[in-house]
Amino acid sequence: MPASILYGAPMPGLVQIPAGATQVSPLVPGAAPLESIPDASLDAAVVAAPPGVLERDAVLAHALRALKPGGRLTALAPKDKGGARLRKTLEGFGCHVEDLPKRRHRICHVVRPADLVGLEAAVAAGAPRFLEALGLWSWPGVFSWDRIDPGSLLLMQHLPPAFAGKGADLGAGIGVLAHHVLASRAVTALTLLDVDRRAVEAARRNVVDPRAAFAWADVRKAALADLDFVVMNPPFHDAGSEDRNLGVGFISAAAAALRRGGACWLVANKHLPYEAPLKAAFSRVELRAEAGGYKVYEAHR
Repeated sequence: MPASILYGAPMPGLVQIPAGATQVSPLVPGAAPLESIPDASLDAAVVAAPPGVLERDAVLAHALRALKPGGRLTALAPKDKGGARLRKTLEGFGCHVEDLPKRRHRICHVVRPADLVGLEAAVAAGAPRFLEALGLWSWPGVFSWDRIDPGSLLLMQHLPPAFAGKGADLGAGIGVLAHHVLASRAVTALTLLDVDRRAVEAARRNVVDPRAAFAWADVRKAALADLDFVVMNPPFHDAGSEDRNLGVGFISAAAAALRRGGACWLVANKHLPYEAPLKAAFSRVELRAEAGGYKVYEAHR
């Protein structure tokens, strides 16, 4: 078992990370699951707290649960992305908190007390669950975890009625697009890739078709080839900040994975300038729909 853990990627220079700390973020492929760390087994934990309330509180509760009494927790977040609430959350668990500002972050230092309160409720609130309204499993912290996002909905409304051959859903989330694609019996295989382990685990529960395969991976580093089609709703935020290069990376990965003549169907926010990278990567690009602040493109190699 590890002596210390690291959740996420704190901005360099903000906090000291214990030597040999085990990464436990679900957004780092190959990382250990935080929920699997045994109770009272750690000497130290550093948590770059995520912005979502349910997700953040569950992560902090798991970190405290896994610390030995007397173990040290350092939790931090930008002030405008949950940092201002860290102290109150930790005090609610029964901790004494030293709260320091630094470079637009709040950094909280805690020595884990012998007695804690409210951990089980926070862990349960941030755990995977079946959403009756969607008929799907999901997990707080996953993109659009409790609803079908409007971009994916628009894409599904304009996808061709029947895909065929081998394909991939890049940034597959909990499997919403995959359900739509696999309705075609002419699809022989579909790989669902996502960088979020929680999304992949939910997708495994939601997509039980034997033609589906799953990968916890960074799409931009995945080794896919000779595909007939790709569908995707690429992200454009990294650690809470807009990063348009993420979508460009998805476009490049899709082009590299497709056979000549293969098709990529993509939805994106209309303000994102993806036309140029699409035209650079594909021989033919067509705008298929525009509504509600989103655009749907069909591109062929």
